[in-house]
Order: sequence, then C-alpha cells, then structure tokens
Amino acid sequence: MIRGEYAMLEASDIIFVVIAVFTVFSAATALEARELVYGGMALAASFLGVAGLFILLDAAFLAMLHILVFIGAIAVLILFTVMLVRRERWVAVRGGTERVTGAATAILLAGGIAFIGIISGLAAWMPNPDVSLSFVDIGDQLMIQYWPALQVLAVVLGATVIGGLTMAKLEKEDKR
Repeated sequence: MIRGEYAMLEASDIIFVVIAVFTVFSAATALEARELVYGGMALAASFLGVAGLFILLDAAFLAMLHILVFIGAIAVLILFTVMLVRRERWVAVRGGTERVTGAATAILLAGGIAFIGIISGLAAWMPNPDVSLSFVDIGDQLMIQYWPALQVLAVVLGATVIGGLTMAKLEKEDKR
C-alpha cells in the first residue's frame, strides 16, 4: 500500500482526467468524422472541454471568453459554412452584369466603411495611460452591464445550432 501525498487522488484530479479524456476524444472525433456536421459538433465539444480546463485553472473569465468566441462564433460559423456550401454542384457566377454588380457593391461597401472610419476620429483617439482595467473589471462589466446582450447572444447561438442541425437532417432525409 502506497502512503504519502500521492496515495489518494483528489476530486480535482479525477475531474481533470475526465475533462481531458472528453476533450481529446472530441478532438479525435472531429478529425475522423465522415459527416462534416458531426465533425463541427465534435469540434464544439472539444472547445467546451478546453473551457472546462480553464475553469479548473480558476480562469473563469477565459473559460467564458472561450465559450463565447470559439463555441459561439467559430463553431457556428463552421457549421453554417458547411450547411450553405455543401452542394453537389457549385453554382457558377456568370460573367457580365452579375460579376460587375458584385464587384461594385463590394467596392462601395469598403469605401463606405473606410469613410465612416475616417470621419469618426477614432484613428486620433489615444487611450488614457492612467486608467488601469483588469480582467475583474471586464468580467464585472460583462455580467452586470451587458448581461441582456449576453443572454440574447446565447439564445441566438443556441437557435442557430439547432436550426443548422435541423437543416442537415432535412437535407439528409431528402436524399433518401
């Protein structure tokens, strides 16, 4: 029988092993998935495992940021890109007016954004070096002032994932 500090596993060690196994299994599933939708969902699960590891490190703000940015934005973007681009035949853009209209719209949009950026005066704005902003202050602002926006964002992102999975299921049933 082993005695000493390594004799018993603590609860945090067991939780770490479970989260690490979940994260590695989800990442391997994302790499090996035959269906792109399932690969995207496994990637989101892997990101969730990494956020769990941040929580174990007492970095709750980083965990929340990881969930919002990686799961909320990147995973949903990947899923919708897969949903919208996945077609048997690519739709070819014909020459002529469609291509010219698209290029003109892109140039006007970029010029408008650049014009608004120039007249806004943000380029000349310098931060105040006397003000220090910590992660606790940012977390307080997110949870106290901006909580309605975070709640709406959570509902919208959840609805997009459910909608994307529903669209994938309907597309798969139509092929049968």
